[in-house]
Amino acid sequence: MNKVRDDAAEAVADIPDGASLAVGGFGLSGVPEVLIRALHEQGATGLEVVSNNCSVDGRGLGILLAAGRIARVTGSYVGENKEFARQYLAGELEVELVPQGTLAERLRAGGAGIPAFYTPAGVGTQVADGGLPWRYAPDGTVAVASPPKETRDFAGRTHILEHAVTTDYALVRAWRGDRHGNLVFRRAAANFNPLAAMAGRVTVAEVEELVEPGELHPDEVHLPGIYVQRVVRLSPQEAADKQIEKRTVRA
Repeated sequence: MNKVRDDAAEAVADIPDGASLAVGGFGLSGVPEVLIRALHEQGATGLEVVSNNCSVDGRGLGILLAAGRIARVTGSYVGENKEFARQYLAGELEVELVPQGTLAERLRAGGAGIPAFYTPAGVGTQVADGGLPWRYAPDGTVAVASPPKETRDFAGRTHILEHAVTTDYALVRAWRGDRHGNLVFRRAAANFNPLAAMAGRVTVAEVEELVEPGELHPDEVHLPGIYVQRVVRLSPQEAADKQIEKRTVRA
């Protein structure tokens, strides 16, 4: 039951080329920076990433993106990463854009063993009708477009069928965790982390504070250890390395 690994490098050593990854975080909040850097050093390429967004240039998933290690992204938001936009428009990166709530539920459903669900989000748009550019050709034409989705009416309202997401691995960041893998997330840094952790077949969590089993009260555990296979304890310096995406102060 001791799921703690010696370091991040050991925790991600077996992630192969072409693996699918669910990655927690929102912007730069709650991003598993240390695990991502370890994966960058490990060298895996052709990765298929499911995450709300790809952080920013030079941080988080932006590091893997700039190195050309990511082949496909399923996400909700791409506005803060210039390299992301360049690769997508140049046909170097396949991108599936998903409504944010739908993405969250697709991850949760994958962890709960629910293969698909119906939602009204996206009805009447290309999300439902198909035609969203997933990948461009080098000449700017659409090489791969999203397919139309199955629809069904419930209580007189049209819904579309969305499939759950499960991935080979998940990388997440937590505030506190114990050796059994029970995790506690802090405020906004929770965001997509619990959902990403549920969707991964092998989930690796970096924790800012590692405690012994029993020190976390059951009522404060946000994610039970059944979803977590590996835990990495961050150093005080790593835990404190938190960049603010957009700092706004008074004049």
